[in-house]
Amino acid sequence: MRRAAAAVCAILARARDSIRIGMPTAELDDIIAIEIKRRGGTPAFKGYRGYPAVSCISIDHELVHGIPSRNRLFQPGQMVSIDVGMFLDGFCGDAATTLLLDDGKWSIDDPRWRLMQVTYHAMMEALPRVRPGVRMGDVSSVIQRYAEEHGYGVVREYVGHAVGRQMHEKPDVPNFGNPGEGVRIIEGLVLCFEPMLSAGDPGTSVLKDGWTVVMADGSLCAHYEHMVAVTETGPVLLTDPEIIQPQRIYGTGTRRPNHNDRDHHRGSSLDDVPCQDR
Repeated sequence: MRRAAAAVCAILARARDSIRIGMPTAELDDIIAIEIKRRGGTPAFKGYRGYPAVSCISIDHELVHGIPSRNRLFQPGQMVSIDVGMFLDGFCGDAATTLLLDDGKWSIDDPRWRLMQVTYHAMMEALPRVRPGVRMGDVSSVIQRYAEEHGYGVVREYVGHAVGRQMHEKPDVPNFGNPGEGVRIIEGLVLCFEPMLSAGDPGTSVLKDGWTVVMADGSLCAHYEHMVAVTETGPVLLTDPEIIQPQRIYGTGTRRPNHNDRDHHRGSSLDDVPCQDR
């Protein structure tokens, strides 16, 4: 699992650094496919229930499952979610990040950036609660509370999941719930936490392609995904925060400073979750 998680993170980093303004989203999917093969893996998404691509690339009001296209181009100002899954050594790695393509108008209070930051930090606030014996609602309720306290809607129709030899395993990992409710978390699980927040109403719909999930009211949304191992002593991040966290990119092969301002989101438990040895 560690190798699969590390590989999928490396591929997300390669995808991030490969985005160019004016590039078709399908070209980025081609790069991701090459990287999966180069690392000895196989795509987890392509062919899954008929899905036609290796990655999911969702832009702005598209929440998840965006199909890469030769006709869709990356443009300045877009929020781009990249979700990659692959099998390696019999195990699945699955992770996602949302990036902001810099348009020269960014500020620390940019509503796009704030949405990305709150989505990510809602997850990181909850992860220290992950340990054997606690109920899922003890964790998922933290994500919901954090998101709603900052004024964002929590999507109900789509949730995270356990992962292992299959991409989607039980239990489900919702981003909402009540403390003391839900299944008990057990040692040995690897859970994919993937908060999905909306700047508007959290209701979704699916486009005619049968896959792309969009916010029904057209509002902006963000999506992140970490793989978290449940150990006797608590959670361990298998995926790399330096890659998954919100980032701004030029679309020229260079990145802006992250400005993950802790004062902007006081109380985040980001530093309380250990990462695997790299």
